[in-house]
Order: sequence, then C-alpha cells, then structure tokens
Amino acid sequence: MPTPVHAAVLSGVDEPFVFADLVIGDIEPDEVIVKITAVGLCHTDLAVQHGHIPAAFPIVLGHEGSGVIEQIGSAVSGFAVGDAVALSFAACGRCRNCLAGREAYCVNFMALNFGGARENGTTTLADADGNRVSSNFFGQSSFATHAVAQEKNLVKLPAGVPVELVGPLGCGIQTGAGTVLNSLAVPAGGTIAVAGTGAVGLSGIMGAKVAGATTIIAIDILDERLEVAASLGATHTINSKDADPIEKIMEITGGGVDFVLDTTGVAPVIASLIQAAAFGAKIALVGVPRPGSSIDLGLVSATGKTIIGAIEGDAIPQTFIPQMLSLYEAGLFPFDKLITTYPFDQIEQAIADTASGKAVKAVLVMP
Repeated sequence: MPTPVHAAVLSGVDEPFVFADLVIGDIEPDEVIVKITAVGLCHTDLAVQHGHIPAAFPIVLGHEGSGVIEQIGSAVSGFAVGDAVALSFAACGRCRNCLAGREAYCVNFMALNFGGARENGTTTLADADGNRVSSNFFGQSSFATHAVAQEKNLVKLPAGVPVELVGPLGCGIQTGAGTVLNSLAVPAGGTIAVAGTGAVGLSGIMGAKVAGATTIIAIDILDERLEVAASLGATHTINSKDADPIEKIMEITGGGVDFVLDTTGVAPVIASLIQAAAFGAKIALVGVPRPGSSIDLGLVSATGKTIIGAIEGDAIPQTFIPQMLSLYEAGLFPFDKLITTYPFDQIEQAIADTASGKAVKAVLVMP
C-alpha cells in the first residue's frame, strides 16, 4: 500500500528546497519504512545543492535520520515495528571490503549512497503523477516525513535515548569522532590539530579528548566556534585570521603535531596543516573540496607523512553509534551541545544559520 510522504525536494544546482507531497511504493523484502522524527543537516547535503557533488534531479536528500519503524519487509528479522532507530550510510555487505569489516569503503559505496536509486535501479519515491524522484540518498533520503532504509543500515537505539537528537551520529558526528578514534587511532598522550570547528571538527575534538590526547589544537576563523572547541576539550585554539597556524602549532608542540584532522576541504588550509605536521605524521582529510582542488606533492614526498581520505570515520555504525551513546550517557561525549533544532519547514533558515556559523549542527524536527 502506498505511503504518503511530505518531503523537501531539490530540483537543481543552487535551487532552494521545495516541499512536495510524494509517495513511497511497495518496499523490498529487506527494507523498512521509518517515520522520521528528526534529521541532521550535513555539509554533504549542501555540497549536492551547490553542485560540488553530482546528483540526478529532482532528488530528496537527507542522510542523518532518526525515527521509529512503521513498516517492515518480509525478510527483515532484526527489527520490529515500533523500534526506535538511527539511520546511517548504505553498504552492499558482500564486497571484499564489507566482508573485511570495512563497510565505509564498500566497493559500491558511491552507487549506493549517491546514485539516486536502489541497487536494482528503482526509486523509493515518486510524485503524485507517478514520476520518479531520485531517492536512497545514503540509503535513506530522510529530508522527509518517512524514509525507506535497508535492515543493514539501521541501528537500534536503546530505551531512553533522545531520538530527536541522534540522527547526526549516523554521519557527521560519527565521521569526526570515528576519524580520530578509528582512522587515525590517536593514542593517549597524542598531539592533534583539527581544522574547522563545525560539527565534524568538534566531534573530532571530543573524540581526541576521549582518546586521551594531551595536546588538542582547534583552528578556525570564528572566535565563537573556537570557544565551543575549548569547552569540549581543545587545549589550544588558533584563529587563522589573526595568527599563522604553522608558526603557532610549531610553538605549541615544539616540532609539529603527530595527527591532523582537516574538515575544511580547502587546499591552502590542508597545505599549511601538512607543513605543521611532524615528520612521520598521519593526516586525515574528510572535508568536501571544490572540484579541481590540489596541493603541492612536495609537501608530502620524502616526509614520511601519511595522508588518508577517511570515510565515515572507518566506523561500523551498529557498534560505533552505541559506543558514542554510552560515552554520551557517561558525560564524556556531549554531542547534544552541538545541536540546534528547527521545525522541518524552516530548512532554509537552518541552512542560512549553518552557513553563517550561528548553528553548528542544525537538526530538522518533523511535525
């Protein structure tokens, strides 16, 4: 039976989101329909809006959803109607990387998360006239009152968890904390610089504090964001409009940081971070760059430095999201301090506040 959906639809590059009434058709045996409680606004959504990531329009974006299961397919065994869940990225579960426990590097990641359709080419959404609307963004398309997901990209939430806040754990917060704890594996006593103190960078700072890093340097151009970074665990802050970050990092560390997390995707920023990293350092890049961005290979050659393009914090959501929630409940990972909530119909205001820096992590709450 068709399920009516109210969704924010993007019709083209640099177009605004427009609300429309759509329909979900019959689901596949391994799928569920989730009534979305809330969904985070991520820079990846905005990168699609601005054409930095290609997409088939019209499309429903949104990939940090959380909610309650309303319908389950005939082959779903690990979930039931009424379960509260967080939604995360899609992975095939059968390629060599998935089978090795590296779902974030699924060989089919791009097609499954950015292809705009199921693996079989069908879409979960259609308009009132039956026309296809690109869907399945990160296996969910949760800028909508309801979203279709597969059993394997769902995470069951413990009782008592604030469902309206946990959606960003499925992508942005998972990416920041996971990159520090998993991809970089920052040890106790480690030194790390984090460039960009949005939701991903601040999550990385919280992750570095959990790891026991003793020098955590936050870099940004907004003093108010740097104040938040300090409150969440940064031991030093640098406003790169006022000071040379390379000189400051060298001064703080006496020779450069051992680990770097860049969330900006800005080539000159990345180049400066590489220069401020110690010999043999490990550098993780997670920001979405503008097409054609480049850096001088001379900054890397013969330096012993490792640069990785980390995806989703090398996380397995079904284990990592519960770990973050356990840390949150213990008072060690206060991700809720990053969140500003908006009614779903205020998506454009949420985007504006994200762009201005007023909101660190905007979360859209369904009516």
